[in-house]
Amino acid sequence: MPRILGVDIPKEKKIYVSLAYIYGIGRPMALKICQQANIKSDVRAKNLTEEEVSRITGIIQKDYRVEGNLRRELSMNIKRLMDTGSYRGTRHKKSLPVRGQRTRTNARTRKGPKKTVGGQRKKETAPAAKPAAAPAAKK
Repeated sequence: MPRILGVDIPKEKKIYVSLAYIYGIGRPMALKICQQANIKSDVRAKNLTEEEVSRITGIIQKDYRVEGNLRRELSMNIKRLMDTGSYRGTRHKKSLPVRGQRTRTNARTRKGPKKTVGGQRKKETAPAAKPAAAPAAKK
């Protein structure tokens, strides 16, 4: 199994599909990387030579943000939004949809399982003992 940037890519798949297993690289970008490295995109990952793997690794490190750096950058962007107190930042803090979706219905993925509200009865108290009425004074 070839290892690129700390990720084991599947060896039985074509290289442009295997490269998409790296966080931050999709299929279109993988095709572009194959063109830059002068590698046919339909070659299986197991058939790559060490020199070709190193070319791919060099191109990715030089031109693209992937894996840890990309994850770190995204989390820093979200943290910045939360620290500045922007609308999007407050939505992130509350774990609600950020991009304007409705929340009256749907949004269950973001909000979690339903929490039923209402339908609770007050606890019934035993009737208080009535004070004995004082006998009326006769005249």
